[in-house]
Amino acid sequence: MGATGGDEIGRGTRVFAAEPVRGTWRSLTSPDDVLDLLDTSAEGIVACVADAGATFLAPIFDELTAVVCRSGTPQSHIGIVSREYQVPCIMSAELDQEPADGDAVELDCSDDPGRLRRV
Repeated sequence: MGATGGDEIGRGTRVFAAEPVRGTWRSLTSPDDVLDLLDTSAEGIVACVADAGATFLAPIFDELTAVVCRSGTPQSHIGIVSREYQVPCIMSAELDQEPADGDAVELDCSDDPGRLRRV
């Protein structure tokens, strides 16, 4: 069990120090996934993306709770934008198991590496 009560399921390089946040896991693989969230809301979403250069998150970045990126560094596009918007983010994330869309998760960037936990 992690310090905040969830099982750790992944870790990655945090982009900046931030307190733990909780939200709903959503894997976003294309602009269509983002368009779906524009129709509803990205509020409370912990978005997972594969590409550190992904620009398709731009329309919803300010609504996201956190971002988990499977590649890149804090100097990658996703890292820079997350810092600007102050959206907690880990880069080059290694997941022991990927949550299903809709699962409750916590991203803890209070220490490095940042940790993803199932809630």
